[in-house]
Amino acid sequence: MSLTLLQAWQGAKARLEAAGITGPVIDARLLVEAAADATRADIVTDPYRALSPEQEARLEDYVSRRARREPVSHILGRKGFWKIMLSVTKDVLTPRPDTEVIVDEVLKAFPEGMAFQMLDLGVGSGAILLSVLAERPAAKGLGIDISEDALAVARDNAANLGLARQVALLRGDWTAGLGDASFDLVVSNPPYIATKVIETLDPEVRDHEPRLALDGGPDGLDAYRLLAPEILRVLKPGGVFAVEIGYDQKDAVEALFRDAGAAEVRTVLDLGNRDRVVTGVKNPLEIRL
Repeated sequence: MSLTLLQAWQGAKARLEAAGITGPVIDARLLVEAAADATRADIVTDPYRALSPEQEARLEDYVSRRARREPVSHILGRKGFWKIMLSVTKDVLTPRPDTEVIVDEVLKAFPEGMAFQMLDLGVGSGAILLSVLAERPAAKGLGIDISEDALAVARDNAANLGLARQVALLRGDWTAGLGDASFDLVVSNPPYIATKVIETLDPEVRDHEPRLALDGGPDGLDAYRLLAPEILRVLKPGGVFAVEIGYDQKDAVEALFRDAGAAEVRTVLDLGNRDRVVTGVKNPLEIRL
């Protein structure tokens, strides 16, 4: 006898709960929707719709993989972020809601219709860059990443979202080769987890996310030491920067940017009330008469 949508969801939820998965209700729903070509509304309004044998087999594969702690984003190959849907692979960091704080701050600073040049260092899937450009069609953006595999994912996402004309994506080592005072906005979500902490992370992160996007060195601050002066170098006078940080890195990262010459440095909280984004501006050039 075939499973119904309701039975499939209930069974998946129970298996994920037994496996110790955080958020089994949502994960089970997402897997059922994908496996059964259904929507959230279908599960509510047509709960007794039967799955085909192929759909049941697909769901079994999905649930088994999730129970082994493979992220849902990797199983389905996609992840929603801000207002867009992104393709995701093992070669990029899975976009997280906490990172949306950067997008929110940027959109406040750059009004709709404004033309500006944006730089995303460590672009990964393109989550931050593409979310901003999708809402600011007059803007142009450059995304840089050291991983060619990550850039391939970002290129696909830019094309799928119809943003390829607004975006350039280049392989590079942070700001190497970029000219001074080139951008109105610089954003980054660099690796910021201390090396020794990585092994203590949830299996979804520790075993499935790219180490290159996680490892911030012995104290988690290696990237910021390099980025703070370099971001100020490539920003235009009056330009804005916004970088994601770890929950306990506020004071250290703020100090690095102040020492590099940034002004109006402050930290923005995420929805969990944790320190999440350090932002500020490059002082306008002084006019000497």
